[in-house]
Amino acid sequence: MGKETTEIVQTALRNGRVNLLETEAKAICVDYRMPVPPFELVKSAEQASSVAQKLGYPVVLKIVSQDILHKTEAGGVLLGIQDPVEVKSGFSRIVDNARRYNSNAKFEGVLVQSMAPQGREVIIGGLVDPQFGQTLMFGLGGVFVEVFRDVTLRIAPIVEQDAREMIREIKAYPILKGYRGQPPADEDAIVDILLSASDLMMENQDVNQMDLNPVMIYDKGASIVDARMILRRPRSSSSLSC
Repeated sequence: MGKETTEIVQTALRNGRVNLLETEAKAICVDYRMPVPPFELVKSAEQASSVAQKLGYPVVLKIVSQDILHKTEAGGVLLGIQDPVEVKSGFSRIVDNARRYNSNAKFEGVLVQSMAPQGREVIIGGLVDPQFGQTLMFGLGGVFVEVFRDVTLRIAPIVEQDAREMIREIKAYPILKGYRGQPPADEDAIVDILLSASDLMMENQDVNQMDLNPVMIYDKGASIVDARMILRRPRSSSSLSC
């Protein structure tokens, strides 16, 4: 487990938070060598413009607040920003939207992130099952997970063979293999993320849930567009007494 991950988790728990900020979840992904688009947290429209220029257009803007978990619902996400004028106006717009959504919310700033190209969307998840412990999930994104529940599960830790079986067991695997002239998706990239996710869940007992969704898979490489993590709520001293 990386030092940065430990500090992020312990700081959140000390502050009484179990829902990690997106910036924190993505920093943990980076700590575990998972592919995440370049991003920075900014505090002003001018800083957002400077960071966007450095990252290169197009970029994504997202509100970062411990009190706003559903950023899209709050109007706190803008995609495909193409120039400095759009960045500055977009920064102000999503902050205003978020304040209208929750006037009491505490804002950490705005996430500026390189916009990942469209690919085949998959979801990689992790949770602590009451019976089996650390468990991993894999499936295609969109309607495949929402409607058809086309997912596979494995108890962590997993090895490479387990990861490949998870990928190939879903009913929609032919979409990843390539169809209608599309090249096959990079299965090795998915395997690497699944193995890193296994390490993350096993080495961080305070992580209760992990949701990497969507993960864009290309014919070469992958990119984790969104990451959410929820920590275990600490047991109170009273619950420990008999």
